Amino acid sequence: MDISSLNTLMAPPDIHNYKRILCVQPHPDDNEIGMGGIISTYADKGCEIHYLTVTNGDLGSMDERLTHEEVAEIRTKELEEAGRFLGASVFHSLHYGDGTLENIPRLAGEIAEIIRTVKPEAIFCPDPWLTYEAHYDHIITGKAVAHAFLSSGLARYPKGTLTHPWQVSAIGFYFTANPNLIIDTTDAFEKKFKAIELHRSQFNDEILALYRIYFKEKGRQLAEGKDFEIGEGLKVLSPVHLHCFVDAIHI
Repeated sequence: MDISSLNTLMAPPDIHNYKRILCVQPHPDDNEIGMGGIISTYADKGCEIHYLTVTNGDLGSMDERLTHEEVAEIRTKELEEAGRFLGASVFHSLHYGDGTLENIPRLAGEIAEIIRTVKPEAIFCPDPWLTYEAHYDHIITGKAVAHAFLSSGLARYPKGTLTHPWQVSAIGFYFTANPNLIIDTTDAFEKKFKAIELHRSQFNDEILALYRIYFKEKGRQLAEGKDFEIGEGLKVLSPVHLHCFVDAIHI
């Protein structure tokens, strides 16, 4: 062991050439908004992309005439259309009601079973430690995914499991204020927004125009000093970084 081993420990995993990934979203549109450019970029490289949607998004409508069931059905169709447009090929759902998440250990166990079935090299989700994040679905999902990521390699987790252990190599948090990896999404920017537009029940022309300005400017900020124009950021960590590792914030 020498200083190079310490340098390796303090570096994020290299996720650029992974061939199978699992993108977990609390609601049916979060993957597109949070990492749509990255998903498109992975798909262009031949990566097998799985989506896991935790809630059915049944609160996500301003139309009072629609029932919760009708909203959930609309949003399921939109998420698959948008996901396939970006290159996702397999869709998993846990069918929780929008705004009902509260039990992190139970949700983590369910996510772990999907991880052990899919066997992804990397898993992605919203950063649950984002300052001022007020939506509990995002906080609960992010923490549950992190716990599942940490524990899915244990033979006896979750209790009563019939699946075999699978340790994911890396987790990438999107919607993060502390990215340690910026991925070039210049060529994927327009495709990301076409995918967002496929969530027709969620966004009017005004909010789409505002999002376009914001994400383009944010992407340019993230790409500053690099050899590309627009980027998307992730906080990428390995399993060792997510337990009793006081320097994780510095990775």
